[in-house]
Amino acid sequence: MKTEVIKKNNTEIAVVSSEELLITDVQSALDLIMTIKYETGCTNIAINKGAIINDFFVLSTCLAGEILQKFINYGIRFAIYGDFSKYTSKPLKDFMYESNKGKDIYFQPTVKLAINKLAGCAEKMIAAR
Repeated sequence: MKTEVIKKNNTEIAVVSSEELLITDVQSALDLIMTIKYETGCTNIAINKGAIINDFFVLSTCLAGEILQKFINYGIRFAIYGDFSKYTSKPLKDFMYESNKGKDIYFQPTVKLAINKLAGCAEKMIAAR
């Protein structure tokens, strides 16, 4: 796991990249939240899609809802970046689209766009739909 703190628009964002799965269940998500908060002090986290178990993107598992609720409960704004084009589920696409319109959870195609969303930059954003 590699973590880099980026400061943009007076906001510190922990950008996490990993070739290994970091989020596989609710407990591993909590562990990640606490590790990032302790090591960086950041309450904004961007993570690559490959570090999250694929079941997260199958809404019927309820894993996404349970995990994202933990991020909300702990006051963490969270962005997942990567290629979401392989997902064809309309409910998942709708979920990602609606999340991107909110202020806490984002699904973005690139790390740059994820950082911009978390930093509240006014640049044109691409919604994952």
